[in-house]
Amino acid sequence: MIDILVLDRTSKNFTRISDPNLIKQNCATPNNVVWVDVSDPEGPDFEQLATQLGFHPLAIEDSQHGHQRPKIEEYEGYYYIVLYEAETDSEHHLELREISLFIGQNYLVTVHSQPIKALATAERLWRGWSDLAERGTGLLTYLMIDAIVDDYMPLLDTISDRMDDLEQQIFEDFQQESLQEIFRVKKKLLFLRRAVVPLRDVFNILLRREKTLFTRDTMIYFQDVYDHLIRVADMIDTLREIVGSTMDAYLSVSGNRMNFVMKRLTSISAILMSVTLVAGIYGMNFQYMPELFWRYGYVGALSGMLLIALGLYFYFKKIKWL
Repeated sequence: MIDILVLDRTSKNFTRISDPNLIKQNCATPNNVVWVDVSDPEGPDFEQLATQLGFHPLAIEDSQHGHQRPKIEEYEGYYYIVLYEAETDSEHHLELREISLFIGQNYLVTVHSQPIKALATAERLWRGWSDLAERGTGLLTYLMIDAIVDDYMPLLDTISDRMDDLEQQIFEDFQQESLQEIFRVKKKLLFLRRAVVPLRDVFNILLRREKTLFTRDTMIYFQDVYDHLIRVADMIDTLREIVGSTMDAYLSVSGNRMNFVMKRLTSISAILMSVTLVAGIYGMNFQYMPELFWRYGYVGALSGMLLIALGLYFYFKKIKWL
């Protein structure tokens, strides 16, 4: 499905076009800014883009196959950028949605096979910022990417809160399930890092181009996005360190609990072995044993075993083995 939105920079009016064959005609008008959104694309859609805008076959192939690394490629007259929108579903599973951007002098083409929330945000802000229409596709591109990058921070805040809960579970109410949750968080951060760190390099390259499609005033906005990416990347690295320390804490607490259990079992074994020693001695079947004919031998043996057991119990209790 191809959706086309055209902004007339003079009248600042927006027009939605349904015929993809009019893309080239509208892009040929210097006064227009054309946004072409291709959702859930099929083969004919890519052929339409190649015909109307003359995109390089390699760029078309990358956007068609998907699962690309976040990157920027410069072709004659336009940039090709790949980035990912991040979101968690109802079961707190991380979902990364790929979107490809073709950025020309007066057009922006977005290609995606999954729903992208940033599209609605970018369109709403673009309509509200129509007084800056002279900045062309640079403004629209900024609004699109900034909406994607800004959604990273709430996600990281949620992960940070979850790590606080896990630390509390480990130290206050030790749970075996905490280790699985730690690994799930670690996996989320790994996927996020793969999506964010290369994108930081993308903007680093874009900002240092000697020749660019965007005006100097627009590049200031991209510098703001780059600063946000730096902060997001730093927060991801910080959370990865916290995950590592939390895992070490889990293993330490687990080891301490295991040591306590072993001490308790050792204490119980010592008590039982001492009592069993007395019972074993008087359970022997030798004929000549002086104590066998004591009138109160049975009571005395039981009392002795009880005293030994109580003495060992209080001793182990004192040294905190029980």
